[in-house]
Amino acid sequence: MKPQEEQKKKRTQRDYNLGFKLAFISQVEKGEMTYKQAQKAYGIQGRSTVLNWLRKFGNLDWKNPNVHFMSSPKLEETPAQKIKRLENELEEQRFKNEMLNYMIDLSDKQYGTAIRKKFSPKQSEDSNKNEQ
Repeated sequence: MKPQEEQKKKRTQRDYNLGFKLAFISQVEKGEMTYKQAQKAYGIQGRSTVLNWLRKFGNLDWKNPNVHFMSSPKLEETPAQKIKRLENELEEQRFKNEMLNYMIDLSDKQYGTAIRKKFSPKQSEDSNKNEQ
């Protein structure tokens, strides 16, 4: 038989033990490597093999694998940056609170609802008995 006529060897399906799969998944989900980098590093041929492991044994939602990338380390925030960020968040919350109050007032006015709880200065008779 001539070398050119030799048949190509078929790829064989390798069996990976559960411990290997879990270690692989752990590395990927911790962000040490992307699943593609891990696949290349461990010599796993099929992309679907890796994704099936992640879907079956992983803790994250791997239905859309393009969402999972290695997380970049966050830069340290200076106190001035932190104050500015917190002031912006506070302003957003104030605006949200103002909008919700407006919506409640509008609902009460247009539809006659009573969404806000009316607090009574008097205690109920049951609570007075419990205190004695």
